[in-house]
Amino acid sequence: MDKNRAIAKRIGYPVIIKASGGGGGRGMRVVRGDAELAQSISMTRAEAKAAFSNDMVYMEKYLENPRHVEIQVLADGQGNAIYLAERDCSMQRRHQKVVEEAPAPGITPELRRYIGERCAKACVDIGYRGAGTFEFLFENGEFYFIEMTPVFR
Repeated sequence: MDKNRAIAKRIGYPVIIKASGGGGGRGMRVVRGDAELAQSISMTRAEAKAAFSNDMVYMEKYLENPRHVEIQVLADGQGNAIYLAERDCSMQRRHQKVVEEAPAPGITPELRRYIGERCAKACVDIGYRGAGTFEFLFENGEFYFIEMTPVFR
């Protein structure tokens, strides 16, 4: 448990404990201090085991009021990739997207270009081929990577 406390302190509270095999908002607990860390990890592991047959969990920084922003890309696997657009998918019900708004409000053209170019470069760097969507949480002018999926959604 000392290792978990050290990680949480390095990340900075609040943190969130998430099920590795989870999704859809299940298997997640917000932890605001050392006192609740051990119990939150145990409870999340038990929930993950029951729901996903996998009790592996991980910890990350918890963002208080993030927006969910997605960047769509196309890559040919030959060293060429472009980003198409971004959209804000923050309006959700039970962790499922309800409304998607494009362009994402509050993101400057410079920031849009910056994150779009980084997504396109990532596709080139890994030799990606096809359509894809990069998903981020966005808070206080910073993007936090969630995942990249091999589809347009």
